[in-house]
Amino acid sequence: MERLEVNLEETREYYKTGTTKEASWRVSQLKALRQFLDQNRQQIYNALSQDLGKHHVEAFRDEIGNLEMSLNFALENLKHWMSPKKAKLPAIALLSSAEVVAQPLGVVLIISSWNFPFGLSLEPLIGALAAGNCVFLKTSEYSPASSAFLAKAIGNYVDNKAVRVVEGGPATGERLLQQRWEKIFFTGSERVGRIVMAAAVKHLTPVTLELGGKCPAIVDSLSFSWDIESAAKRIVIGKFGTCAGQACIAIDYVLVEHKFISTLVELLKKFIKEFFDKSPNQATSIARIVNKQNFLRLKNLVDEPAVQAAIIYGGSMDEDKLFVEPTILLNPPNDAGIMRDEIFGPILPIIGLDKIEDSIDFVNSRPKPLAIYAFTKDKAFQRRLVSETSSGSLTFNDAIIQYAVDTLPFGGVGESGIGRYHGKFSFDTFSHEKAILKRSFLVDFWFRYPPWNNHKLQLLKHAYNLNYFQFVLIVLGLKKS
Repeated sequence: MERLEVNLEETREYYKTGTTKEASWRVSQLKALRQFLDQNRQQIYNALSQDLGKHHVEAFRDEIGNLEMSLNFALENLKHWMSPKKAKLPAIALLSSAEVVAQPLGVVLIISSWNFPFGLSLEPLIGALAAGNCVFLKTSEYSPASSAFLAKAIGNYVDNKAVRVVEGGPATGERLLQQRWEKIFFTGSERVGRIVMAAAVKHLTPVTLELGGKCPAIVDSLSFSWDIESAAKRIVIGKFGTCAGQACIAIDYVLVEHKFISTLVELLKKFIKEFFDKSPNQATSIARIVNKQNFLRLKNLVDEPAVQAAIIYGGSMDEDKLFVEPTILLNPPNDAGIMRDEIFGPILPIIGLDKIEDSIDFVNSRPKPLAIYAFTKDKAFQRRLVSETSSGSLTFNDAIIQYAVDTLPFGGVGESGIGRYHGKFSFDTFSHEKAILKRSFLVDFWFRYPPWNNHKLQLLKHAYNLNYFQFVLIVLGLKKS
């Protein structure tokens, strides 16, 4: 950090050389990231185990596997993404041609999060490099082993004149935010997102904020047939099996009709035991809480008397091991902290409703979530959820899976985030779409110049509303206006 301003200026000078704009450079960087993942798999597993207690299979599923898929997708499509796109022109632009050219923004800042320290660092980096930018990557101090490994190793693969990894805590982040960037991409909490956005105002820097929110799962009674077990499995994984619920897209709470609560709860208990061992504190398939601060935050949420009374499964905690047992709550008060704040841990409230349609009002009465998961086969109810709710994404009959789909945008709406990425959307996020128009001198429309009269007004109306052929006939006097 002592050399931040010097390093930033050196990176700006390197960007000016135009090296990063070349397709060959972009391809080489994406291939280098793929090589980094391939050659350092065990070290990545070790770092994630040290930081979060993640099993290596979970680490591959949620981080390495996703990243390899994203890199392959970008390499397959980069030439097409970079190609100028022809634009259709109105009659007023007769004898013109136009196209949209994607250009890199320049030197961008990526601030990643601790819960998926490789995935949330490298996924936006893929888009930034594919778009031809230089990048400063600020890793999270909450995942120190992963952060240190990225800082140490990644420069051996990518162009270290264009990619710089910065470690440090809040003071480092604050100093980075004081600088001028062409884009800031932040993943983290809503609280820090507000700080990032406020800092960006100074230089009018565009921002992408990937935040979070309380993501509901809605379980319709029509799902309670032969496939209810599949729904329960997917809810368990969507809550407890994704970094122990420490994920912005993890299920935060479940909405279900009162009459089906007992059926659902028994299935959730069954699969928690099956997936995470009968002795939960010894389980190896569930991650640990990232640090003592977050452990105590969860403990304080659960220690509220009304929440304690709502526990119907689990509830044990081990501060030394930073372990929170998968826990189910039944109808905790709506004004309890567990229902106000994003939980970010393996605690799942079940909220009973008189009828499942009431879930729409329940969700809409709260800030817009990053994701809604609805387990239903009712097409009419699905259409209502699509049209009457607002969220970053809406997934039917599964959870989390939308994150792994490169052809879908990933991002929030309202308090759950600004902007989007993944696949082509990452490339677009770190690009400026420049409009290019070329006009011939052969023809000029005399009626676009003053002095004005009604005849010129009529011709201008036709120019804006007719196709080329009809407009040319009128101008040539071959058709009445």
